Amino acid sequence: MEISKAEFAKANARMRELRAKVPHAVAIEYDAGRERIVVALSTGFDVAFPPRALQGLEHATPEQLAVIEIDPSGFGLRWPLLDADHYLPGLLEGVFGSRAWMAAKLGAEGGKAASAKKAAAARKNGKLGGRPKKDAA
Repeated sequence: MEISKAEFAKANARMRELRAKVPHAVAIEYDAGRERIVVALSTGFDVAFPPRALQGLEHATPEQLAVIEIDPSGFGLRWPLLDADHYLPGLLEGVFGSRAWMAAKLGAEGGKAASAKKAAAARKNGKLGGRPKKDAA
């Protein structure tokens, strides 16, 4: 399928409009001292986050994290040594990975939650012999 010059011009116009409305990356670096990815936005703001918070970067070395590319639109961030890509508007909205990956991370964090009520219930169950056994039925 071939794209006409008019379609190409329309697509470029839509991208210019989007870039005018949505912050995009103008620079990016891995700050090893702070262990943060730092993205300089078109708005003049910087955004920093720990690489372990992003799918595909959780176990990366500083050397792998230091090689980062910004796509021409300024919306795509790429770590070629890790074959990891992220969409900047998604990161700014708090989307750090696929739905399944984020659900697993949230579930793991929720399981670690400790409250006075949860601790009291665990002690009470412990005195009674622990959690009841499930029926084999």
